[in-house]
Amino acid sequence: MMMPAMCSSKRVKPFALLAGTALMATPAAAQVVPDPDTTEVAKTPLRDFNIASRDIPEVLRVAERDPYATAGLDRCDLMVHEIAALDQVLGADYDIAVDDGKGGLNKGRIGQSVVGSIIPFRGVVREVTGAADAERGLRAAYTAGMVRRAFLKGWGLGRGCDYPARPKPETGAGE
Repeated sequence: MMMPAMCSSKRVKPFALLAGTALMATPAAAQVVPDPDTTEVAKTPLRDFNIASRDIPEVLRVAERDPYATAGLDRCDLMVHEIAALDQVLGADYDIAVDDGKGGLNKGRIGQSVVGSIIPFRGVVREVTGAADAERGLRAAYTAGMVRRAFLKGWGLGRGCDYPARPKPETGAGE
């Protein structure tokens, strides 16, 4: 009697595709909230006990409410203004971001990890105090801001606006 294969190609392909998609999305998710500086590292224990939580910028709160709102976007300069406000909070968009050449290690994240490791049962403490929920809310707001900025650039592209109310055009080697 022949046993069926434990891993058929029909089952592996969708799983491999899903795993590959998750891996590709990981760097983008890691870039949502800015890297911590010295002050943020020092505040790590206070944030873990939900004593000093980060405020969500108003422009991100607006983006969370309706990232696809088109009311009042009848002129390209209005889109430029809104994109600039999001850039102030989110930093450079993918179409203009420059690689700083520092690689994946970040002193702020390493310092925050070391300082955070001092607190026993840190994950439990963060859940009980509400700090983990506050951080999830902050990350969701940054994600909504990125979605809003991408939507605005797409909306501007569709309406024939010039950059920065649309994605920056790629310049080829021959141009």
